[in-house]
Amino acid sequence: MKRLGKIYMALIIFFLYVPIFVLIVFSFNESKSRSVFSGFTLEWYERLFNNSIIMSSLVNTLIIAVIASIISTILGTLAAIGINSMRKVPKSIVMNITNIPVINPEIVTGVSLMLLFVFFAARMNMEFGFVTLVIAHITFDVPYVILNIMPKFKQMDPHLFEAAQDLGCSPFTAFRKVILPEIMPGIISGFLMAFTYSLDDFVISYFTCGATSQTLPITIYSMTRRKISPEINALSTLIFVVVVVILIAKNIIENRQAKKNTVYKGGRA
Repeated sequence: MKRLGKIYMALIIFFLYVPIFVLIVFSFNESKSRSVFSGFTLEWYERLFNNSIIMSSLVNTLIIAVIASIISTILGTLAAIGINSMRKVPKSIVMNITNIPVINPEIVTGVSLMLLFVFFAARMNMEFGFVTLVIAHITFDVPYVILNIMPKFKQMDPHLFEAAQDLGCSPFTAFRKVILPEIMPGIISGFLMAFTYSLDDFVISYFTCGATSQTLPITIYSMTRRKISPEINALSTLIFVVVVVILIAKNIIENRQAKKNTVYKGGRA
């Protein structure tokens, strides 16, 4: 059974990652062929960095993702603190409401936000573009931040805040020096997840973007409708490499922090 389990996992990994490795290989292909590797070249990477449309979309996507992630992390943290202080029944109701945007199909969220922005555009002279994209990204990012922070409150001693105040801390100091460090891993995870979803989102962005402000997934979609260029392979390869580097760095940091905590607990014991 163990051998069958290993074979099954190997097949899953094979089907998940082989297409990505094929894409990486053909990003260095000398010709535009997607089936025959004719030689090694870096021409497509050079063309990628000289493509003003892709570069402007990439910069726009990064700016939107950073702004939306920061704001959604702040709002999600405050919301998680408020939800944690509720009683059992109201907390359960609010958490179920919070989970709706996560479970809800993206196309429903995208169309709903589009209709909302159209409603305000007719009355406030608001145009589709950068602002609508940021608001839309904040809307679907906040629930993920809340979902990452709430488990940290469950792991934490519920009396820490009161104990810190009994020892002389003001409510703000108790939160900053006691509660915040305890939930910080959840805040960081929520920020990273919000940033990732903002970079990756296509459906909601497609319904809420304007002609003057488009994200990278929308630009790639527009390019693939005409003809798949090897520049897209090069761009996808760079994105994949950046994601892998971030994951490796995150794991190294977490392992070092876990070792420090183990040493600290062992010394205290």
